[in-house]
Amino acid sequence: MSRKVLVLVSILFLRGSIGLCDIRLPRLISDGAILQREVELNIWGWASAGEKVELVFKNNSYKTEADRNGHWKLILPPQKQGGPYELFFRGDNEIVLRNILFGDVWLCSGQSNMELTMQRLKDQYPDVIAHCENPNIRQFLVPDRYDFSVEHEDLESVSWQEASPENIFNFSGVAYFFARAIFDKYHVPVGLINAALGGSPVEAWMSEDALKEFPEAYQEMQLFKDSSLIRETGQKDQFRQQAWYAKLNSTDKGFMPGKEWFLEDVNDSEWEEMPVPGFWADQKPGDINGVVWFRKKVTIPKSMAGKRARLWLGRIVDQDHVYVNGEFVGTTGYQYPPRKYIVPEGSLREGENSITVRVINEQGKGGFILDKPYFLDTEDEHIDLKGIWKYRIGAEMPPLESPTYIRWKPGGLYNSMIAPLVPYKMKGVIWYQGESNADHPESYSRTFPALIRNWRSKWHIGDFPFLYVQLANFMEETVKPTESNWAALRQAQLETLSVPNTGMAVIIDIGEWNDIHPLNKREVGNRLAQLAFKLAYNESISASSPVPVKHRFSKNSVTVWFSPKDLVSINGDPLRLFEISNDGKKFHRASAKIKGGKVIIWNDNVINPTVVRYAWSDNPKQSNLYSSEGLPVSPFEIRE
Repeated sequence: MSRKVLVLVSILFLRGSIGLCDIRLPRLISDGAILQREVELNIWGWASAGEKVELVFKNNSYKTEADRNGHWKLILPPQKQGGPYELFFRGDNEIVLRNILFGDVWLCSGQSNMELTMQRLKDQYPDVIAHCENPNIRQFLVPDRYDFSVEHEDLESVSWQEASPENIFNFSGVAYFFARAIFDKYHVPVGLINAALGGSPVEAWMSEDALKEFPEAYQEMQLFKDSSLIRETGQKDQFRQQAWYAKLNSTDKGFMPGKEWFLEDVNDSEWEEMPVPGFWADQKPGDINGVVWFRKKVTIPKSMAGKRARLWLGRIVDQDHVYVNGEFVGTTGYQYPPRKYIVPEGSLREGENSITVRVINEQGKGGFILDKPYFLDTEDEHIDLKGIWKYRIGAEMPPLESPTYIRWKPGGLYNSMIAPLVPYKMKGVIWYQGESNADHPESYSRTFPALIRNWRSKWHIGDFPFLYVQLANFMEETVKPTESNWAALRQAQLETLSVPNTGMAVIIDIGEWNDIHPLNKREVGNRLAQLAFKLAYNESISASSPVPVKHRFSKNSVTVWFSPKDLVSINGDPLRLFEISNDGKKFHRASAKIKGGKVIIWNDNVINPTVVRYAWSDNPKQSNLYSSEGLPVSPFEIRE
């Protein structure tokens, strides 16, 4: 080969190698991004070692050079809100970013109540969704990933999306309503970085160095750095579940080929009856797991026949398969989503029709959740499905052991979903989490503040506003004083207000006793926004629920002072859900009255009280102490 040819081949090879190292930007800095206004911005990326990188913006040039590891960073001076703009990057290649806005960026994190999308809320807020078009509100949805070994530098392929009827269903409901309230007040673009995952405990969102303060969690993270353990654990979980379902399906008497109980000609005359909604553990079938089939015959008027219809079956524990007149119309694989199915045109006929539901219960109580909607309707007519259904047991099974849920283990979500975000400047954080730590609330008073400190130390932007949601009221109400893990976790959340520049949205008035995912996400977003108005935008407003700030125990009563101090009782009724104790073990319901910015609590039969509690239960729905602004007072416990 001639020297000339060798040189040419070498040049082509070098160009190919350089092409592999062209300048690259993180996924966050991409078309449609909202960048934080009025602060110096990190603009960073990767290139070949020593490659010169230039950013041209507003006729100004900013230059740097990639280090020996291929990392580069530029500092963009503070920019006022506005846009859209284009950013031009030059290295051995060129990148043009379009439709860039400068506004306020909020990280939205936590578990399922932050993750819950507008898709789930479409029947709750149809007008909001129909009129949501706003290019100044955008979301960046971080993919759900975990890694226990390495802090990731970037995310997988994702993009910024503007609020529109086409995109809105992927937006976090809480985050969207929060952003809308911010935009409506300040007319500033709002960027939402949605990094949340259902079921995740707080430890999953903490970095490895922060977890060292918590030896048990830290050791668990070290354990799952073993990829073979992850693989083996996942395989065992999968095998156990597959084996359970294989046996269930093969022994289900209602699932025998050609004799399925969903078929129209099934003779259900000997099936027993049960009221729906309800749990079969509370009735004749008893506390069993496996499959129970339910059938109901409904009479369809001529006016509904042939029409497309909605079939709503509340919520079902755990899994269901639904049939109308022998035809499959839908399934849901786990207990939390609402059952909303469409019966296609031509399926309903005049006269008698059958609805069959195959319910699979893996563990605990199986059945239909109370106080949820159960109906069949068209645009003009409605048939209530609550009442007596026929049922028959298809198969009894031992409880299915829960999976390991590796993705929730300590540190994994931080490494994959938070670490790549850290260089991106932001205004603050909104956080909705705690349900998954409620089994061990005693540690949350340490881990949650540690997470806030952890994130602030990583971002290096000071004590940015950290706004969070206290647990909602949930589960059945109790009449007598009782211990409650949910109340204890709310106490840990209350105590976290001692961390500077934090705010807590109290929502014990807008939860749902039968749903861990209450639908009133608009009010949650609005209450977080009120906190932001004060802590992030320096408004002189009363944005917080009253919390206790001082107390005094005496022989016959306890006096508690609050801030804010403008207290009212709803409808002027006597205050409810106060309780006191003189030994910290046995509690008694107490009388209470408002006097200025304080409340005096007593029980004539309790002398020398040492503990006072308010709204101390899973579901303190009957609490009626509020601020004059309409915000409920936070539940609390005070010990002498």
